[in-house]
Amino acid sequence: MTTRTAADAPRLHRDRFTLTLYGSFVTWGWLLYSFNPSVPLLARELDVSHAQAGLHGTAMAVGAVVAAALTPRAVRRFGRRAVAVGAGAVVAVGTALLTTGTLLALTLAAVVVLAVGGNMLISASQTGLADHHGRAASAAVTEANGVGSGLGLLGPLAVGACVAIGWGWRPAVAVTGVIALVTALLIRRLPADGALGRGRTAPAAVVTGAPATDPDADAVAATAAAAAPAADAAPAADAARAVPAAATQRAVHASRWFLVTIVAAIAIENATTYWATDLVRERTGAGAGIATATTAGLVAGMTLIRFVVGPLSLRVSPARLLAGAFGVAVAGWAVLWTATSASVALAGLFLAGLGYGAHYPLGISLLLGASAGATDSAQARATVAGGLAIGIAPFLLGALADAVGSHTAFVIVPVIAVAGGVAALAGARAWRRERPAVAAAL
Repeated sequence: MTTRTAADAPRLHRDRFTLTLYGSFVTWGWLLYSFNPSVPLLARELDVSHAQAGLHGTAMAVGAVVAAALTPRAVRRFGRRAVAVGAGAVVAVGTALLTTGTLLALTLAAVVVLAVGGNMLISASQTGLADHHGRAASAAVTEANGVGSGLGLLGPLAVGACVAIGWGWRPAVAVTGVIALVTALLIRRLPADGALGRGRTAPAAVVTGAPATDPDADAVAATAAAAAPAADAAPAADAARAVPAAATQRAVHASRWFLVTIVAAIAIENATTYWATDLVRERTGAGAGIATATTAGLVAGMTLIRFVVGPLSLRVSPARLLAGAFGVAVAGWAVLWTATSASVALAGLFLAGLGYGAHYPLGISLLLGASAGATDSAQARATVAGGLAIGIAPFLLGALADAVGSHTAFVIVPVIAVAGGVAALAGARAWRRERPAVAAAL
């Protein structure tokens, strides 16, 4: 396993730009971790089946696909700042529609709107962070996701509290709209050029600043030098070496494996946050408020590990960290799946969160790093793939739960996690073959 000394490792600078974009992740985190655990409650409220309620995941997938189609074009025309600001407003509208909807058709339509806005907001902010931070992008993206899940941790607790006092789930989810509007206003005050400008959506023939040591740990280095503002990239370009266009084409194979890890990560996270509440109620007999609040254990674990794995990814191969995180997720699932008390289920969800929290940030950092500078296009592919995962996994698990019960249906989670771990290792091997000049460093 490759490591760096403290002197060699890039550093994360938490400037105003960075902290402002973290608000995008807080918006998305609050939505996911307040609404997803509320889906079983919504199903009972609307008197629909698990499979029908799982269609909210499908609605998210539709919104993600639409966002993936719109975002690169919108970024080229208006720039990332304008896209992020507009997307924040769309999230606020979607939140209002969702929290006032009383029919399944209305809540599904609202989730489509939310997913379009939310995915465009995250896409513009995530690529902006990656380009802004260069070699420290894996740390910035991971920490951003950590901040999002950290404040999102309050989401399931807020839902549980609102349900316990008789208000239902809607007031807690409505907070999403407030956060989105505040974030949009703050982003509006950032410069509209540089990392929040029009970005890059086509691969570069020559990539400067390519990895010189560990291709896994430095996967994001190519992104910054190729796509960052000229003023920021100039010092790096002086010492950079060019990578042939053929290497750029061969990098496609590694990026496909990293895309699989993103699909696996999003699938198990959303399947778990959608239906863990039902599993806990079925196996432990806990009330709706307590069962919903146990999801906070998952989010707490995700938050904690993101603040650990971000800096660690600057020293240790992110691909190997990612594979190990999928293993931790399986261990957490095992504790949750065998739990017969709410406290043990909470512990299992926390342990699973220690794995889940590392999956997406590391996966997306590796994918963006393998994009040869085409970060917006790579992000769009990730958005589509993630949207499909959200659309299929919660619906599939819900349909299985209708047929065989939540406990048996949850067996799908470790199967997907194992596939994600295998893909992470395969991506690392593909990267070594595609970058033979640095293979010895591994």
